[in-house]
Amino acid sequence: MTTLEQFDCALDLCRDIFSKKLKDYGPSWRIMRPRSVTDQLYIKAKRIRTLEEGEAMVEEGILGEFMAVVNYGLVGLIQLERGYADEADMTADEAIGLYDAKAALARKLMAAKTHDYGDAWRGMRVNSYTDFILTKLQRVKEIEENCGRTIVSEGIDSNYLDIINYAVFGIVKLTEK
Repeated sequence: MTTLEQFDCALDLCRDIFSKKLKDYGPSWRIMRPRSVTDQLYIKAKRIRTLEEGEAMVEEGILGEFMAVVNYGLVGLIQLERGYADEADMTADEAIGLYDAKAALARKLMAAKTHDYGDAWRGMRVNSYTDFILTKLQRVKEIEENCGRTIVSEGIDSNYLDIINYAVFGIVKLTEK
């Protein structure tokens, strides 16, 4: 399979979970401010790192956490664009439409970077994806502390897109046979 085909398969897994959670909770995440989304991503990435370093006490694995990183990354992109709300203010269908639109942006970026870098990510270890995600989250926190201003660096949205793509790489690596 090509990188983009694998990306699509990984995204299908994530989208399925996102869709099921929409049925359970609705778009309750609309209440989250962007900083809270960043913190949620941080929690998930730190848990992946903890699992990579030792034994889990809660029966949820690294794969599920990478899928959560993808989903919260896409939620983060939606929240950056739409702002947060005081209550869930969209239908599940609207939420899925926004999810798909942001996933298409991540896919487009993946295609461009695959063109430029080839499939270098295939030679990397999964724990490097985790470290890169944590690094990107640290950068996002710094940008948030600077009220979104940067001098020469990419913005929060670009970092979220990279986080999503690193998490997709993790999903691909963990599901390859």
